[in-house]
Amino acid sequence: MKTKAAVLWGQHEDWIVEEVELDEPRANEVLVKMSASGLCHSDEHLVTGDIPVPFPVVGGHEGAGVIAGVGPGVTEVAEGDPVVLSFLPACGRCTYCARGKTNLCDLGGSIILGPQIDGTYRFHARGQDIGQMCVLGTFSEYTVVPVASVVKVDQGFPLDKAALVGCGVTTGFGSAVRTARLQAGDTAVVLGAGGIGSNAIQGARIAGCRYIIAIDPIDFKQKMAREFGATHTFATIDEAWPVIADITRGQLADACIITTDVAEGHHILPALSVVGRGGRVVVTAIGHPGEEQISTSLFELTLYEKSIMGSLFGSSSAQQDIPRLLELYNLGQLKLDELVTTEYELEDINKGYEDMREGRNIRGLIRF
Repeated sequence: MKTKAAVLWGQHEDWIVEEVELDEPRANEVLVKMSASGLCHSDEHLVTGDIPVPFPVVGGHEGAGVIAGVGPGVTEVAEGDPVVLSFLPACGRCTYCARGKTNLCDLGGSIILGPQIDGTYRFHARGQDIGQMCVLGTFSEYTVVPVASVVKVDQGFPLDKAALVGCGVTTGFGSAVRTARLQAGDTAVVLGAGGIGSNAIQGARIAGCRYIIAIDPIDFKQKMAREFGATHTFATIDEAWPVIADITRGQLADACIITTDVAEGHHILPALSVVGRGGRVVVTAIGHPGEEQISTSLFELTLYEKSIMGSLFGSSSAQQDIPRLLELYNLGQLKLDELVTTEYELEDINKGYEDMREGRNIRGLIRF
């Protein structure tokens, strides 16, 4: 079949919206008619090279839609089922899945290589095979994905809101609740208040943190951070440190979550400085693949038992956490409507990413 998709043909190029060929789903795959896709920063990393992938590639890994067809062997979903797409497929059988770490499933080990799990391609154009971001490719009217990458949701749930939980909401929320293990009475610092950071703030709020400090140089993002639950906002860590020390009576924060546009090695030392004894620094933002050095204090790590940890998908399980987060939205505890600053048509994808780079959006959304 033919479908319209946003294709990236090379590093530092614009997204090209064009008609491409899409194969039928094969065994254990499904065809999805997309309803909406978030403009996540990770797809910008494809453009800059911070996530190295083979080109060309159909972008997009945060989306929701309706099952339009199923391949052989698929019994988990049927045509007409609404689904959220998860960028980390989970097999349920490998050692990581068996230990409850489905975000580290063996299937996720090759998702940035381009082809589907079986090593073949579903998108084609200009005589070439085209890869799919995280085996999804949500920047397309239709896409074919593994059934292991879809999470069935309730009929009637607004899919433009559900799309956000495919990556940004779950990653940010989980970074606070699961990776950082924040709990009632804790103090949290969130470094970077964009699409991921806003949801780390929400996670800290729902976890019951007494103080939530958001740090971002953009006034608009500081204002929105308060709407999502931040108790204090600052432009820099240097501005925030004395206030954090004062309100915590010198104990400092329990965790600092790094959700900047790109994680830099020099972020670690100041992040460690705002957490107290036993404090955790959680690195959720993606760093430059070639950067191998960070600034830190080994003295503090040992004597104060501080820790630095990475967080992939917020240490979350798609099948468990996506439905629970949608239920939190139904109960009025999780804000999703407020996350979408601007909606775009697929043809305006480059404008959407320009707005993201300029700090004008918490989350841009493509509505099909």
